[in-house]
Amino acid sequence: MNLTFVGADTVADALRPAAAVLAIEDALRGGLDPATDFDRQIVDTEHGQVLLMPSQSQSSVGVKLATVAPDNPNHGLPRIHALYVLLDATTLSPRMLIDGAALTTLRTPAVSIAAIKPVLLATDTPLHLTVFGRGPQGIGHVATIREVVDDHRPIASATYVVRSGRTASTADLPPGTTAVVANSPEAHDAVQRADVIVCATTSAEPVFDSAATKHDVIVVAVGSHEPDRREVDTPLVSRAQVIVEDRETALRESGDIVMAIAESGLTPADLIPIKNVVTGAATITSDRAVFFKSSGMSWEDIVIADAVAARLEP
Repeated sequence: MNLTFVGADTVADALRPAAAVLAIEDALRGGLDPATDFDRQIVDTEHGQVLLMPSQSQSSVGVKLATVAPDNPNHGLPRIHALYVLLDATTLSPRMLIDGAALTTLRTPAVSIAAIKPVLLATDTPLHLTVFGRGPQGIGHVATIREVVDDHRPIASATYVVRSGRTASTADLPPGTTAVVANSPEAHDAVQRADVIVCATTSAEPVFDSAATKHDVIVVAVGSHEPDRREVDTPLVSRAQVIVEDRETALRESGDIVMAIAESGLTPADLIPIKNVVTGAATITSDRAVFFKSSGMSWEDIVIADAVAARLEP
């Protein structure tokens, strides 16, 4: 069996961020229901977690094998490694082996931006972005927003909030961005002026005080998939229009949601599935805060894997 391996560079060349957003939107408008997705399996190991994420589409079956090793950065290694196997839907024979980390880096921002796109494009005023976390997801969200807003809404600033002065260099960040240290006056200013705040960290506690944010701020949180960890505080979540991938998944895996429901008047019925936003079944207004919480679901991987395969297979 000659199984094609698709590396990170090929994934990036095959599918641009804006095209990935469109693939997510097309799948949801075409009838995909995240509520019917297979459950993700999470196994705790001595030094981290192993995640098994299967899904299926009309043309494919796929599974991502991902590992999360929190101590890896101390050894000069990525915190997350992953491989994705794409199979034929009928014969279940392997079609393609894809760099799973690259797939995740592409699909996570695509899902986030698909969720907030209607309100993101509701105005043409210059956009201020503030990002907590300077890893692939933090950088990927900014790149995806840039492509999607394009000429419609100029980006006035993009600021990364980092944990220490040692990591406040902009050497590995995209051109035109700045980095400031968490809990500094500069970080407070970045939160105050932000139109969009992206949280892509490993923090178990809220990374900013929502009292400083605009009343109509858009907040995206993608850093955790555990019910006892959160990046965003309850006051923000409880006053926002809350979008999730799937209600049951959020109630099981999303600490930002679970804890906000326990601490405020937010209820499960208040959670708006992303499918309803993309299809227009739910209307998100631009006059109050919007919060999208993603814990990552298997359907997202197969949508992007299918889109990559469609561009690479003869």
